[in-house]
Amino acid sequence: MSWKKPVYRRVLLKISGEALAGAKKTGLDFDVIRKVCEAIKTCVELGVEMGVVVGGGNFWRGAKDGGGKIERTRADHMGMMATVMNCLAIADMLEQINVPVRVQTALEIKAVAEPYIRLKADRHLREGCAIIFGCGTGNPYFSTDTAAVLRAAEIGAEVILLAKNVDGVYTADPKIDPSAIKLESISYSDMLAQRLLVMDSTATSLSMDNDIPVILFALQDPDNIVRVVTGEKIGTRVG
Repeated sequence: MSWKKPVYRRVLLKISGEALAGAKKTGLDFDVIRKVCEAIKTCVELGVEMGVVVGGGNFWRGAKDGGGKIERTRADHMGMMATVMNCLAIADMLEQINVPVRVQTALEIKAVAEPYIRLKADRHLREGCAIIFGCGTGNPYFSTDTAAVLRAAEIGAEVILLAKNVDGVYTADPKIDPSAIKLESISYSDMLAQRLLVMDSTATSLSMDNDIPVILFALQDPDNIVRVVTGEKIGTRVG
């Protein structure tokens, strides 16, 4: 397929762990992962510098799965470990299709990944490597959505691509309210005021404070990643 020239030079792609599980809802669907990696490869070949933050919900969701039976900080650390499994799976698939890649983690796991160092990440990106950021922010009580905004700000990303299991921001939950309307765009403040928390409030506030636009779209078709990068209007733009 022939793609248009990209409209962004450096982006931060956030992929939810659940999206990597495909129809299985848990674990890893390697057909889905391969298609996501092929889309990342296309972006890299178009000259886009790709940072990727991955969630871990296909294995463990901190406080939710801890259910009060595990201390919150430890439950969140378990969630950080879950993201690393996803990072390694994506990195391996990217290597299989000849995309240079580095995994950097907010918690030190020297045997399998580099520790996150901003200047090193910047150099890898400029050299054409995709970077997969694991372990969220490295701190409990912060989601991987917040980690995505933080890393985007640190590496100077022009936009955050939020690839989830939903195709945009709606006026209400479309699974509950059939009259819910999908929005083409919405301001940060309106999203917070209306509590349309597709992205948690901390992440939304951080992106607002740093003036980083967010485009939320469905990962069901991984080529949506390339479509957004090349300026096609899909999903919902928050900013």
